[in-house]
Amino acid sequence: MNSVTIKEFYNEVFGGECNELNYFFDEKNNADIGHFNVFDIAEMYANCKGKIKMPYNRRTYYKISLIKGKNRAEYADKVVEISDYAILFATPKIPYTYFPDNTEQGGHFCVFTKDFLSKSKTGFITDELPIFKPESDFIFEINAEQYNEFESIFKKMHYEIQSEYAFKYDLLRNYVVELIHQGQKLSPIKSTENEINAASRIAGLFIELLERQFPIENTTQILQLRTAKDFSDTLKVHVNHLNKVLKDTTGKTTTEIISSRIAEEAKVLLKQTSWNVSEIAFSLGFEEVAHFSNFFKKQTNQSPLKFRESLFEFYK
Repeated sequence: MNSVTIKEFYNEVFGGECNELNYFFDEKNNADIGHFNVFDIAEMYANCKGKIKMPYNRRTYYKISLIKGKNRAEYADKVVEISDYAILFATPKIPYTYFPDNTEQGGHFCVFTKDFLSKSKTGFITDELPIFKPESDFIFEINAEQYNEFESIFKKMHYEIQSEYAFKYDLLRNYVVELIHQGQKLSPIKSTENEINAASRIAGLFIELLERQFPIENTTQILQLRTAKDFSDTLKVHVNHLNKVLKDTTGKTTTEIISSRIAEEAKVLLKQTSWNVSEIAFSLGFEEVAHFSNFFKKQTNQSPLKFRESLFEFYK
């Protein structure tokens, strides 16, 4: 699963023709403070022709969204239905998908990197905040009065980011911290997914996460999710539960599915590239060439070199 940067993500969601993004994501302006930006959801929909559904991905940034409208969010084995108002605290540790039911959406969101908040004089360490911990349910139900209270903070953000005040980013950090504190007082929205659908979704998300890592296109691209534990941590489910779900739905264990897919990619790389075996091993997440060779031989009954040599013999 590729990590998606702020600019890459919003170019994907709102379309490559959205010129406003070039202004919002001028990284040179914010290089010394960490990245921060705030958006009006209704304006973004009006100015940019974007996709409705947000892709299921791991982000490299944090996002706080104040949501007004009917929406649906999915993560791990949970599905959350948003009927009117909610606030969402997204972290790089939890991949999720989120999509509104229509384009009549309101609200605001801000995006920021870990570096931005770590410069706060409050001494905050983002990953240690309860609301950003992996086990947190990060979508919170609010009423109209609470929505207005959160919106007042976002309105101050919109005003301040356009100002010429020399210390505006210090003030913006304080607004982010205020949002976090108010959010940690709330109760998360309960999941609406039943057990059967949850199992089906977990299996589907596992396959999606696995396949999104391929193809390996260059020697600097390294497989990030390689073990059953890697996937269970990402999906926020117990590794035994993931294994049971996959065994029930596919007849294979988690490790068997992962190993089979990695072996198939290894064959493609041995066949279609001029990379040496150590480069292929490294790209597929093996720290030692010997480990890769043993793995490949176990999967195919041939060593990587023997497999490549047999291909040369075949095409002579």
